[in-house]
Amino acid sequence: MLAYVFWHWTRAGVAPAVYEAAQRAFHAALASHAPAGYAGSFSTAPPPGRLPWVSEGNAYEDWYLVEDFAALGALNEAVVSGARAPAHDAAAAGAAGGTGGVYRLRHGRVLREPRHALWFRKPEGMRYDELFTRLTPLVERSGGALWMRQLTLGPAREFCLHAATPANLPAPFAALAVTLRPVWPEHSGRPGA
Repeated sequence: MLAYVFWHWTRAGVAPAVYEAAQRAFHAALASHAPAGYAGSFSTAPPPGRLPWVSEGNAYEDWYLVEDFAALGALNEAVVSGARAPAHDAAAAGAAGGTGGVYRLRHGRVLREPRHALWFRKPEGMRYDELFTRLTPLVERSGGALWMRQLTLGPAREFCLHAATPANLPAPFAALAVTLRPVWPEHSGRPGA
């Protein structure tokens, strides 16, 4: 599974509640008129100023899940066309900017309402097979998902571990820990649902 991750932030003067309502309407339109290979989406709000690759104000992080790179192309075409276009345009009108990346699920299960994210790089000198071996038990204990950036697409760090509860990486890993507030799907009241 792949995820197109889109970080975006509000224009000055746009109320978060108004912006989030438009974002939810767009995610709902996309879910109702899903392109081939689309596997759903979720959106979170990290605390303002917490992600160094997000430059302004109220930030949001959308994860669009697809089966493969072909489905990523179909998603790219679909989000701005057909029945999804009005909702997309309304959501985009409140955005001051955005940036994105592509991540692959390496281990675990997708969390539709992650509450915590650990963003990190591979420690210098560590092989990828060692990284995955060392982190697999943590991913399994946390019931989370380990994502790896693909083709160096995007400004964020190479890895993201999503979890429903706080988690810590063992030495020598150094992570940026971020608490997330679910925006889409609408909060179900179940952490990690």
